Order: sequence, then C-alpha cells, then structure tokens
Amino acid sequence: MTSNGTVSRRTALKGLGAGAVALPAFLRGQALAEGGRVVVGTWGGDYAKLLAKNIEDPLLKPKGYEVAQDQAADTARRTKMLAEKRLPRGTSDIQGLSAANMFEMNEAGVLEQIDYSKMPNAKNILPAMKYPYGVGHIYSGKVVVYNPKLITPAPTSFKDAFDPKHGNKMGVIDIQYQYVMVAATLAAGGKVSDLEPGKAVLMEAKKAGCRVYPTNENFAQALKTEEIGIGVMWKARAVQWQNAGIKVNTVAPKEGIPMYVSGFVMPKNAPNKAGGYAWLDAMMAASAQEGFAVDMGYNPTVTDAKVPPDTQKRIGFTDEEKKRLIDLDYGYLAKNDSAFQDWWNKSFKG
Repeated sequence: MTSNGTVSRRTALKGLGAGAVALPAFLRGQALAEGGRVVVGTWGGDYAKLLAKNIEDPLLKPKGYEVAQDQAADTARRTKMLAEKRLPRGTSDIQGLSAANMFEMNEAGVLEQIDYSKMPNAKNILPAMKYPYGVGHIYSGKVVVYNPKLITPAPTSFKDAFDPKHGNKMGVIDIQYQYVMVAATLAAGGKVSDLEPGKAVLMEAKKAGCRVYPTNENFAQALKTEEIGIGVMWKARAVQWQNAGIKVNTVAPKEGIPMYVSGFVMPKNAPNKAGGYAWLDAMMAASAQEGFAVDMGYNPTVTDAKVPPDTQKRIGFTDEEKKRLIDLDYGYLAKNDSAFQDWWNKSFKG
C-alpha cells in the first residue's frame, strides 16, 4: 500500500505470483505500459537529444515507458530538488548531474541510495562509476582546445590556454564555471582542493578580452566562425565538434587532466522509482554506451561496450596521459559552490 492508500504496482504484481508469466501477450503489453511516465532532468542541447536517440527511443519506449525530459541548467534543477525535499512526491524520477553535483545533492539528503541489484546491466559497470547515490554515465577529461590556423605554436598546458596574449580569441563556458576555475588553478600551479589561485589567472584573461559563452553549443559556434581560437573543454566534446567539421585540435595539458563524470541520480521522492531504475538500467546497456562513444566522444562506463578502435583512439587517453588524470575534490567543490558562483557572476563574468 502506498502513502496515498492505493495498491502499489509491485504489490499487485507480487500478488499475481507465478501466474504472471502465463498472462496473454496483450496483457503482458499492458503490464509493461504500467511502467508509466519517467521524468528525466537533463541539461538539454545535444546531450538531451542523444539521451533520446540512444536510450529512451530504442530501449524504453518499446517497453511502454513514456519518457519526458525536464531540460534546464543543473543549478536550476538542483534548486528545484532542494525546494521539493519535504514533498512526499517530487516532480522528477531521474536527474542528470556532474559527479561534483551528485555528491552535493547527496550531502543535502535528497538522493535515493542506489540498489544496484535492481539493474541487470549494473554487473558490467566500472567500480569507479558505481556511486552509492548515483550511476556514472560517461566520462572524459578537461583538455585545451584550439584552432591550429589561429593559434601558433600549439599550446601544451592550461597556462598556455589562458595566456593574455590571445586577447579576445580566448573563450570559456559559463555553465562550466567550476571546471574553468579548476583549469585556471592548475595553470597557476595550484591544486583542486583550493581554487583561489585560479582567480588571478582568470582576471588577467578577462582584462585581455576573454569571451564568456553561455553554453557548450555557443562555444562550438564561436570556434566554427573563428570568433575564438582557444579555450578549455572536455575532450569528448571536441571529438564531437571534429566530427561536425569544426577545425579544432586537443592537447592533454601538462599540469594534469581534470576528470569529468556525468551521471544520474534518483530523488528520494521520485514518483516512479521502478521507472527510474528501468531508465538507469537502459543507460548502462552496451548499445547505449557505444552510441554515446560514437556520437558524443565520451568514454563508456561499462565493460561490455565495444567501441570501434579508431573512435577509442580519438576519445581516450594514452597510458602516459592516464597517469595525469586528476579526480576532483567533490567535498571542497560542494562546500564552496555558492561562493564560486558569486565570484564568477560578479567578478569574472560581470
């Protein structure tokens, strides 16, 4: 019995017992349709389109699930999750967040602890992507991106990327403010557990004319039109842009390569948790992961995905570069996120 006095789908199916497997085909289809509506919070843009292409349309809709995407910036979606914390039923079943923001929302007490036994595909997920409170979907690393026609010699570091000599040919992305600050801090010789040194680097870049773009797509358009020639971005996105014909090269910075993990969490008050688990399981399917590797250039988080060798070479990192991968200090980022946003908006972007 649910909190509103109705019989839950799980209870109803349990009551059917072994006889459930003998249901006629048309009734089995009806049972699948009872999976119902799954609301997925995501950033929108290319990522949202690929969620539909690789996960929702081929794997969930044929089973009777109606997937609705709630597209908004993660800051707005996190605020909404916190505002709905006291409600018995929230408005979303799954939320897409970075690893840093997954940590933050778990600390705030709004996330369901994931029961991996409910997802058959979980047996293939990489241990590092198996968070207690969320599931890693894709990962990449922050690199320097540049147009070789406009930027010579080729950069080798984050320090090169933020060099004031580039003037207004430098660009950064507003929605990636935390990671831009991390890159700038590494350029200053700092560490991911203290981003203060990066502020001076960014202010010098601002004085030189560094442009700020609201989204990844706006940044890509600026590269395409040659409005800018250098910046920092996930290697995976740069591969996607290369596939689209944009003239952009990548460099694994010598200071280190900050990792980016994008994953999904389930609010404690998700109205359709069964549907949420079905969505997460489909996300981990080899076919879905392979699709994201080819379409978006991100590395799979499951062991059974078979990525074409030429694609893997372009999206992955060499053995030497892997030694420079840096995981972020999620506790530090969560504790200071409000202060980072305030500084970014008022001092750097303002």
